[in-house]
Formats: sequence, C-alpha cells, structure tokens
Amino acid sequence: NVFTLPLALAGWQLGVAAVLGLILVIIGFIVISFFSIWLRALLAGASVGFPTLVAMRLRGVPASLVVDARITSVKAGIEISANDLEAHYLAEGNVIQTVQAIIAADKANIALDWQRACAIDLATKGTGKSVLEAVRTSINPKVIECPAAGSGRSTIDGVAKDGIQVKARARVTVRSNLDNYVGSALEETIIARVGEGIVTTIGSAESYKTVLESPDSISKTVLGRGLDVGTAFEILSIDIADVDVGENI
Repeated sequence: NVFTLPLALAGWQLGVAAVLGLILVIIGFIVISFFSIWLRALLAGASVGFPTLVAMRLRGVPASLVVDARITSVKAGIEISANDLEAHYLAEGNVIQTVQAIIAADKANIALDWQRACAIDLATKGTGKSVLEAVRTSINPKVIECPAAGSGRSTIDGVAKDGIQVKARARVTVRSNLDNYVGSALEETIIARVGEGIVTTIGSAESYKTVLESPDSISKTVLGRGLDVGTAFEILSIDIADVDVGENI
C-alpha cells in the first residue's frame, strides 16, 4: 500500500504526458501542413486563418486552390472572402475562372459582382462555355457563322416569289449580355433565328434579282426583328457574307 499511491500518480502523469504529447504532435502536423499556405496568403495581404484552413481540409476543399484564388483577387484590388470562394467550390463551380472573370470585368469597367459571376459560371457548366468567355465576349464581340460550321450545311437556302432559289451565308456579331446570361438561350438559338429570318426575307422578295441587287436588305430586315430577345447575347450586326443563285424550284 505504501507504493500504490506513488505508482498511481506516476501512471496518471504518464497518461497526461502522453495526451499532451499527442496534442502537440497534432498541432505540429497542422502547422507543418498549412504553414506555407498561411504564410503565402499573409505575405500577399490576403490572410486566411489557421482554423479556416483546417476546416477546409476537413470539408475536402483544397486550401491551396482557395488561397491562390484569394491572393489573385486581392492583388487585383477585389476583396473576395475565403468563405465565398470555398462555397463556390463546394457548389462545383470553377473558382479560378470565376475570379479571373471578375477581374476582367473590373478592368473593363463592366458591372459584375461575385454572386452573379458564380451564377453564370454554374449556368454554363456542361455547355462548353464559361463565365470567363462570357465576360471576354462582352468586352470583345465575337462573330457567329450562320449556318454553323458543324451543321453539315454551307448555306441558308430560301426561294423568292419567282421560284428561284437563293443561297446565303451570314456572319452575326454578338456581345454577351451579362444581365440576361443566366437562364437564357445561347448561340444555337441565335443561329436558328437568323437562319429563319434570312429564309423569310428571301421568300418575301418578288424576285431573286432583288436579293442579289441589295443583299444588305436581308441583314437590315433580319436585324430589325429583335432576334436577340431572350438570349444571352446582344446582336450588334448581321452581315451577308455570300449570296448565290440556286436552282429554279
């Protein structure tokens, strides 16, 4: 009994020491794992706390990706919190491209906040488009070939009232309408509407000669029909690239 108490105390002390040692090992592992990321963010003026970094790891979010995105935005003068970046990643959004889109819009003086950029990014997921492409098209308009290159057709064919077929190709210059991008129709709808407008305009001509004499009448008529309503684009111009005589239907 004389030695029982000292032995019990010694065992208790060893247990406490083991627990403290385990805690120190865990803390050391966390510090080693996240120190370089934390320091990189701190030196860039885009600090992210250790608890936030640990929470990201537990939620399966790549902390390095979020920190790099935050550094990029802060260096461009745009404050986006780590929580917002993490939330967009968990929603399966493209964090880097969304940040780049925000920066591009800011440099071009285009109003685009983080929430709307995230919505556009998620809306374009799986369509082959991206929020960055949408912003770039808003800055630098793009040209859409009509008919599309991969449609299997080289011209849009219409028949004038005198029965002569007219074959035409058009180039449509469009600019992204970021305000209406989410939930709106994309390029395919623009191509279909322009094609329909060209066929209708040719069909309303009294003679194929009228179309050949003034091909710009096609573009003016089609452009005046407001074909960009309900789409993600604003049509700037419709230019007839080529017009030829077809068969005598």
